[in-house]
Amino acid sequence: MRTLSALFLAVALPQLAAAQTPSLQDNALQDWTRLKDTMMKIAEAMPEEKFGYRATPAERTWGEQILHVAEANVVQIGRLGAKAPPSAYNMKATARAEILKNLADSFDFGIAALKEQTDVTMAGPATSTRFDRFMGPSTKARVVYYVIGHTWDIYGQMVVYLRLNGITPPASQRY
Repeated sequence: MRTLSALFLAVALPQLAAAQTPSLQDNALQDWTRLKDTMMKIAEAMPEEKFGYRATPAERTWGEQILHVAEANVVQIGRLGAKAPPSAYNMKATARAEILKNLADSFDFGIAALKEQTDVTMAGPATSTRFDRFMGPSTKARVVYYVIGHTWDIYGQMVVYLRLNGITPPASQRY
């Protein structure tokens, strides 16, 4: 019995420890996937007739906020150098369905690109783009968390837009 227990511990413990070791790639993929769900819910919360709403004349419309996120997702995640083709987006879209599709597709591109990564490649350098002026040389992991942070900034603005229209954001609704 002692030999069987020792054998079990010798085989099972390293596998359990490995299964519990955090993975940079897996964590980024989980965070990105959850953010997609959150952003799709808030984007869908505004009625179609309000997609042209802007809180002040100087700010983006609701639809432009969503398209801004979609564009940032595609451009920044494109810096991962993935084989997955970037999703197309139309920054002039005004129809709710097209705007929401642009957003969903941009997150799906991110999911595909992140699935191609490993912890080693996430620690490697991101490709250069015209947006390097924001961060300078960066690892792929930094690029992912930069665009996630950017999206949360826009999310906060979108919460205000909803509340100014008498709509409770999905994350604040009590069921």
